[in-house]
Amino acid sequence: MASSAQHVERRAQSHQSIREVVLARTETLTLYQQLASMRPFGPEQTVQDTLDRFCQALVDYTAGTHFQLYRRIEENIERRAPVQRLAGEIYPRVLHTTEVILEFNDRYDPTRPCEDLDMDRLTRDLSQIGETLAERIDLEDRLIQTLTQSRD
Repeated sequence: MASSAQHVERRAQSHQSIREVVLARTETLTLYQQLASMRPFGPEQTVQDTLDRFCQALVDYTAGTHFQLYRRIEENIERRAPVQRLAGEIYPRVLHTTEVILEFNDRYDPTRPCEDLDMDRLTRDLSQIGETLAERIDLEDRLIQTLTQSRD
């Protein structure tokens, strides 16, 4: 059985992880909004710069979320039954959103020059990635709620 000090430490680490996920999410959504507000897109360097920053934030957020929220689930060391049940329900959908995010990032790799961007496709892809982010955030919020309500 875990000592009270260990319980408090795990709880503090869990809350810190959640704060980091929310901060990364907020940065990503802010950059998404900045990029989306540039429509209709032109071949301006500011679009490329914002797209590059958005892609970096998106990948950092996605990777950070997996490490911060899902590591214990992936490693099969999460003990709380409510967390395990919810993770079993949502994790396949989370993995799907990760695939969509990585495909978006690969398509808009920052090493590609701005002239090579298909601005019409970017408009469509931004709409899709926005829907993907909305789904992912909903799933994360459900997990965060369960994590913060479940006892060790």
